[in-house]
Amino acid sequence: MNKNMLTVIASVLLSGLTAFGIVKANQPESNQVKEQTTYSIDGSAYRTVNLSQDNYPDFTYAAESAVDAVVFVKVTVKTTQQYYNFDPFSFFFGNPGEPQSRERVQQGSGSGVIIREDGYIVTNNHVVQGATEIEVTLNNNKSYKATVVGTDPATDVALIKIDANGLPIVPIGDSDKLRLGEWVLAIGSPLGEELRGTITAGIVSAKGRSMPNTTGEFKIESFIQTDAAVNPGNSGGALVNKAGELVGINTAIVSQTGAYSGYSFAVPSNIVKKIVGDLIDFGSVKRAKLGVAMSPVTEKIAAEMKLSSLDGVYINEVSKSGAADKAGVKVGDVLLAIDSTVIKSPSALQEKVNSFHPGDKATLKIVRDGKVKELPVEFQSTEQITGTVNEEGATAFYGGYLKEADKDKLAKLGLKKGVEIVSAGSGALAKAGAADGMVILYVNEQPVSKPRDVIDIAYRSKRAVYIEGVDATGKSVFFGFAKDE
Repeated sequence: MNKNMLTVIASVLLSGLTAFGIVKANQPESNQVKEQTTYSIDGSAYRTVNLSQDNYPDFTYAAESAVDAVVFVKVTVKTTQQYYNFDPFSFFFGNPGEPQSRERVQQGSGSGVIIREDGYIVTNNHVVQGATEIEVTLNNNKSYKATVVGTDPATDVALIKIDANGLPIVPIGDSDKLRLGEWVLAIGSPLGEELRGTITAGIVSAKGRSMPNTTGEFKIESFIQTDAAVNPGNSGGALVNKAGELVGINTAIVSQTGAYSGYSFAVPSNIVKKIVGDLIDFGSVKRAKLGVAMSPVTEKIAAEMKLSSLDGVYINEVSKSGAADKAGVKVGDVLLAIDSTVIKSPSALQEKVNSFHPGDKATLKIVRDGKVKELPVEFQSTEQITGTVNEEGATAFYGGYLKEADKDKLAKLGLKKGVEIVSAGSGALAKAGAADGMVILYVNEQPVSKPRDVIDIAYRSKRAVYIEGVDATGKSVFFGFAKDE
């Protein structure tokens, strides 16, 4: 190789190195690594996360900091069943004999998230519903007996507690700040204890999702949808962002097979935070009520009202003397925002209203006759105290409403007196089996003719309330509930 050739090669290499140096020097600052490091108490172990907005976020910090605060929840449900030993001769003569009883034991499992160092753990209501025993196993294999602090079936959130201190926790983040396409981790125990502490990754696929309600129960749904793999057993586990903050509680999958099929759903952390706060402070959820019936804004509505987008909800009905009515909301209005939060769907409105307590105040932004208006509102309670009478003259009773049955209804059913359930509501009365239109005849075997009779007898009862009556067709019905429900 001659001297001139070596000179050419050296020039090429030098120009390449120079070009490389120019590229590195001109990289935008946002692509530089931004690290956050956490050290343990003794200063030895640490976790580091790359917080730069690059295409490949570092999940190690989020995974390592959150996994120890996600627990395995084992549930035992014991029920007693009665049966008769079948004797054909006894059956023929109408005497089946004395009933026998046997105990049935069922077990289930799920996940939970430690949110306080003194043992408070969030999980799903459906994980612990009906449980007679709850055992919690931490990621370090220690096990504890747990008790239920409170549940909220409407959001499928439950709070349980173990007798322990100094536990690892997951800090609660702001789910409202989640963005579509943002990376998240699902942590839990899919398919049982053997896969405890499993971590899967995905992106936020959608926000404000709701699912068809086939049970007729009151529900508040504004799910975070992700494509992180979630399977049975993940219920109650953590959905965390890449900074290791809790942004949701994994709750449901929609699948024909019952296993993960590409998407899963989580209760947003802002809903969870409000629910568990109420359960700790009050022992029950203090839910705000706006008092409207609504539907999505359609293209036809948007055109008629000259709206620039399909954001907002159309007001179909306004409850008399409700919070919205007192604020000046009218049928035909379009609600665009509450305070600074833009409302894009009915589920989003439910989520926002659920973040308030009764008595809280806010500002509603509406459109009426092509003009934008702001209306101050004070939220009311979803439940009235037993014995209070509403504007329609119905008396509140354990989450429902009663009134003296009118003469026409009694005559149709062949009755002389009784108390009608005009609304079963969603409280203890409804859970016991009551339905709209039923007529109460007896409470604790005592006849009743007006709502005050029902309330007085229930008040004097020490343990439980037993109700006898007929349904709207005249068929006899019996149900009861414990007074502490």
